[in-house]
Amino acid sequence: MALAARRLEAGSGGVAGASAPRAGETRRRVVDLVSADLEEVAQKCGLSYKALVALRRVLLAQFSAFPFNGADLYEELKTSTAILSTGIGSLDKLLDSGLYTGEVTEIVGVPGSGKTQVCLCVAANVAHGLQQNVLYIDSNGGLTASRLLQLLQARTPDEEEQAGALQRIQVVRAFDIFQMLDVLQDVRGAVAQQVSHSSGTLKVVIVDSVTAVVSPLLGGQQREGMALMMQLARELKTLARDLGVAVVVTNHMTRDRDSGKLKPAMGRSWSFVPSTRVVLAISEGAGTPGSQRTVCLTKSPRLPTGVQQTVDIEAWGTLEQSPAFQGDQI
Repeated sequence: MALAARRLEAGSGGVAGASAPRAGETRRRVVDLVSADLEEVAQKCGLSYKALVALRRVLLAQFSAFPFNGADLYEELKTSTAILSTGIGSLDKLLDSGLYTGEVTEIVGVPGSGKTQVCLCVAANVAHGLQQNVLYIDSNGGLTASRLLQLLQARTPDEEEQAGALQRIQVVRAFDIFQMLDVLQDVRGAVAQQVSHSSGTLKVVIVDSVTAVVSPLLGGQQREGMALMMQLARELKTLARDLGVAVVVTNHMTRDRDSGKLKPAMGRSWSFVPSTRVVLAISEGAGTPGSQRTVCLTKSPRLPTGVQQTVDIEAWGTLEQSPAFQGDQI
């Protein structure tokens, strides 16, 4: 076999050359050989067809990827994925039990629909109920400490527990795309160590909102806007995958030029970024409380889309209706 390989390397034309190939070229020539017509190769190199078949089998065994089946991939997924409750029972049901680590979940809605309220509820529940750290990136000034404290007070009357949960929520403000990218790059390198003084590990990164930093860059003559948006998308997806965290982002709604219907902002290119997308809408109708919202699942890798749930955002801040007292946590 070794003699056949040396003769093959010494042969002229097609498959091999006279000089020693570099690593990248070796992989290319292996592919050339295993996919080539062996009768032609035998004529060019003076080797028997039987020897070439044996050589190809050896190369395939040495260079082929180790085979995986569906069961192997499923077991790997189970060991590397955690499901985190949002603290809102109806939303958890819509998300197939909650937020999945390693994925980007997007919450879309018009101004005043409750996107920030959902983010605050997620932060409060993960920090208090699950005892994990949260990074909250605020880009539109919507985060209010009083509302966050109210949500924690609804979960526990103990002030020490409230203070401990607040310590597990790190807030960073980023009001332009470059600050946002800097923060996300720091997360991958240093933020996990910066929050290590608290118990638990970083499990959720919330960006409220991506639209605030991306929309000013799109349209007109600003050609770099699309490139910066996709760089932000790469950072978010890499962050979710490499650190094993659940990334939650909020996005606005915009009106379609042709149909006039509302649709998520930032266009088709951005629509491929989130693994899961839910749309918040203000419930309408006679006698409907102003705090009620309709949540619709419009994109999911696990569940059929179009399913809706109704939530009451005012109930999240009351002790009697708090999810922590209704057993919605996991």
